[in-house]
Amino acid sequence: MKINRYGSFSVNPYKKQMDQQQKANVIDHKKDKVEISSQGKEMQHVNAFSTERQQKVEELKKQIQQGTYKVEPQDVAKSMIDFYTKNK
Repeated sequence: MKINRYGSFSVNPYKKQMDQQQKANVIDHKKDKVEISSQGKEMQHVNAFSTERQQKVEELKKQIQQGTYKVEPQDVAKSMIDFYTKNK
């Protein structure tokens, strides 16, 4: 009769856990990916317009503070009429 030593066959009780950790490490090596939508790209271009607008506003503020800004009543009236006729 042949007697094998009890528990001598090489079984690693943590092998399953080690395999799971290795698989997780392989998954972690994926790189992140960022996609910017068309609306996001448009918003980046709008930012350039806002800087131009901000410069114009600053110029107008200076003119108002210095008292050199003159309002053209005809232009204001025309803009108001155009605004209200287009929104109907």
